[in-house]
Amino acid sequence: MRRSRENRRRQRSSLTPNWLLVGLIIAFLVAAGTTAFLTFVSVRDIVASWRSPDLPEVALEQPQSENPVPSKDLGPEGNTPLQPDSGPPSQSWDGESRVSLLVMGLDYRDWENGEGAPRTDTMILLSLDPTSRTAGMLSIPRDLWVNIPGYEPAKINQAYRDGELFDADGGGPGLAMQTVEELLGMEIDYYAVVDFYAFEQFIDELGGVKVDVPEEIVVDPLGDNNTKTLQPGVQTLPGYLALAYARARNTIGSDFDRAARQQQVIMGIRDRILSKEMLTTLIERAPALYKTLSAGVRTNLTLLQVVRLAWLAPQIPQESIKQGIIGPDQVAFATSFDGQEILQPLPEEIRLLRDEIFTTSGPVSPASTETDPQELIAAENAYISILNGTLNPGLASETTAYLKSSGITQVESGNAEALYSQTTLIDYTGNPHTVQYLVDLLAISPDNVYHRYDVSSQADIVVLLGEDWASSNAMP
Repeated sequence: MRRSRENRRRQRSSLTPNWLLVGLIIAFLVAAGTTAFLTFVSVRDIVASWRSPDLPEVALEQPQSENPVPSKDLGPEGNTPLQPDSGPPSQSWDGESRVSLLVMGLDYRDWENGEGAPRTDTMILLSLDPTSRTAGMLSIPRDLWVNIPGYEPAKINQAYRDGELFDADGGGPGLAMQTVEELLGMEIDYYAVVDFYAFEQFIDELGGVKVDVPEEIVVDPLGDNNTKTLQPGVQTLPGYLALAYARARNTIGSDFDRAARQQQVIMGIRDRILSKEMLTTLIERAPALYKTLSAGVRTNLTLLQVVRLAWLAPQIPQESIKQGIIGPDQVAFATSFDGQEILQPLPEEIRLLRDEIFTTSGPVSPASTETDPQELIAAENAYISILNGTLNPGLASETTAYLKSSGITQVESGNAEALYSQTTLIDYTGNPHTVQYLVDLLAISPDNVYHRYDVSSQADIVVLLGEDWASSNAMP
């Protein structure tokens, strides 16, 4: 059974007094909602101010494989993930390999409305490379229609809820991590979850956050009948307005504008924490901050791992932190089978953006990593259905044999439900290299290629053979 929030609070209060403030640092690192990564730069000074005299001094120039704070100084809590036992297991980290963190903001209004476990309202993937001293931050829109491993396809914000409702391995965080891993094709090591109320209170404890509102915008803070209109210009927003500003979707760019505002708030919190007058305030408000954030944060990072990250991250220059958003260039606007307005991922474009944000040398084109097209096709591992849409018997079987002789192995044949004059291809799961290969091999017109994202389809790609292929083809 999952531990209650009160149980988690009692567990964390067992930290020794010297490390209560280090617990606050964890909150700065993983709890300030989407601020986790950028607040790292403030931790060096805070830790230095609050360090116990019994702990060894650590120079930032030390190799990253050395522990900034030995585990014996942290006690048994140092190697315990700050989450319920049912959460995803904590991963080991050698201090030198790239490390990634999925930050999720939860909307507990789902619970308050009697709808069960909450969905994620915010997803931002953070990645840090100790060797190159670089970092990346990628915002993932909540309306992205994806495959949720083991469950029905849905918007990506549903993954956390499904994991909680159906007690998936690792719960909501575990299923959300798996879903993003499948989307991006990269491993995710850790997660941090923060609820909206903790985020609001955190900003209030900081005395608000300064943002430059580019244009008039209507925002809707949590609660009823409290809509506000923010005017353009630089202003300091209290927690409830900062959260509402970051969550607003009622602009032309909808989710994409929203992601940009979230990153703007991140920078505002970072600037606030780094201001000279803030350090004293943080120390004075440490007990209140810890109490607020420890109740609203979960992560499979351990205390030791967070402290090590805290000492590493300040060595990353601000100009080496790349920021990106999965936006209009990486998605297609579509409607799901049940009538929802969704964002259909364009897998190749998303992975090019992934490489741009999370590699040290910029985008990695398929040609530079995989020179053999057959290797790219094999990596997609698409299952293909060839259906005969003509009156020529055996055409689908002959075409299937032709594809197998060309190196396509996962292919079956059958009959279409209608006749086609032009050969038509439908890609259901996003397989750009396989699609291009089939288009070239079968001489399919680009006008007859359709993308209908549906990961529940029995075939990844369906080819409906038409009279054009029957009358003129390259088969021996």
